[in-house]
Amino acid sequence: MHGKMPCVVLVLFVLAAGMQLLSFSGSAGNAFALSGQSSPLKASCVTADCHGKMGTEKFVHGPAATGDCTFCHKQSGKHSFEPIKDTGKLCAECHERLDTHKYVHAPVKQGKCFTCHDSHQSPNKYQLRAAGAELCFKCHDRSIMKGKFVHGPVAVGSCTTCHAVHQGDYPKLLRTTVNQVCFECHADKAEAFKSKKFTHAPVQKSCTECHDAHNGEFRYNLKADGSEDLCLGCHRDKQSDINSATVKHKGLATDRKCLACHDPHVSDYVKQLTMQPADLCMSCHNKEYGAGATRVANMKAILDSNTDYHGPIKQKDCSGCHNTHGSKNFRILRENFPPVFYAGYNPENYKLCFMCHEKSLADDARTTKLTAFRNGDQNLHFVHVNKTVKGRTCRACHDAHATNNPRHIRDSVPFNAWKLPVGFEKTADGGSCLPGCHKQFFYDRKHAVKNQ
Repeated sequence: MHGKMPCVVLVLFVLAAGMQLLSFSGSAGNAFALSGQSSPLKASCVTADCHGKMGTEKFVHGPAATGDCTFCHKQSGKHSFEPIKDTGKLCAECHERLDTHKYVHAPVKQGKCFTCHDSHQSPNKYQLRAAGAELCFKCHDRSIMKGKFVHGPVAVGSCTTCHAVHQGDYPKLLRTTVNQVCFECHADKAEAFKSKKFTHAPVQKSCTECHDAHNGEFRYNLKADGSEDLCLGCHRDKQSDINSATVKHKGLATDRKCLACHDPHVSDYVKQLTMQPADLCMSCHNKEYGAGATRVANMKAILDSNTDYHGPIKQKDCSGCHNTHGSKNFRILRENFPPVFYAGYNPENYKLCFMCHEKSLADDARTTKLTAFRNGDQNLHFVHVNKTVKGRTCRACHDAHATNNPRHIRDSVPFNAWKLPVGFEKTADGGSCLPGCHKQFFYDRKHAVKNQ
């Protein structure tokens, strides 16, 4: 019995030593009383009295996790440490440098890593001082998400969807060019833009020319009302046309305004039109509007029922004669054109027609070149048009859009309540008229006819 006592004592001594070791290790909680080396043991900074909460958060910095406090904090005395003068330089001893690109986030550039990161621990990944956008708003203005409309990534606090956090090659620390950043989400626009012939200049430059990337008071985060006000911010000439117009284009009075005709991004048609120009006009002018003096005819029906088209109509260019944004002239015409049957002759009254046609058409009583409407060398345009009081205007004989007769000659022309017949017949070298205003007259360019 007495011979076994030394063995029992030895066992009890080993157990006691083991318990003491466990007690020492546990006194630091989970904060790492050991340096990671098996020997020798070194005292921890974390005790019940000092730094007791160190290591208790979800994410803990490596040196703090291993209890290697003196890697960052250089001891200068028993419990005194040298001040950390350059945090950026200290971090770079372990971490890759993140200030080598063209654009560097201000805290990184200034070496102030701890502006965003806690050097010890945090409930947030990467020891961030706050989660998501809340971290950004410690420096950046929170008002960027207070508009009526907020961009999706901003609304969910995902600033890093668009921005790099440390450095980058693009302004505002964008992950790539402005448009490419947008296309990473707005892939439908990217595909549409590839396939179209014409791209709106602001789209080529940057989506942010028109859209605010964060928030706004207008739909789609536009910087102003997108149906007109935003457009006129650049298209100031159109603003002038619209404001000064006494004859308004009713298309601009619709809810869609500019967007009734134009696509703000891309198009297969000039001027960002949503359709081929004449087809676009016919999409509205396929019915009659108004009555009496303000009546606007069903233009599609007129073109469908006639075969001889005026030049601009052949070219599908209604804007050759009409200013689609408004005008000071009858029927939003680009220049003067008499809206009446009779008018004293003044070339200024026919500026619209003389944009294309010979200006001296009705100036000379005799000609063999100015017009084909002549009897020998007698200029019949001069006879009809060049009168002081009752000169016949162009509309007295011609329709400016289409007819089934040569030279766009009308079958009849409104003469107040009467549909005055024109009665034109064409021959090889001339023709005849039997209108409501005189008996039948003939004309021939080669052999002048003597009408009685």
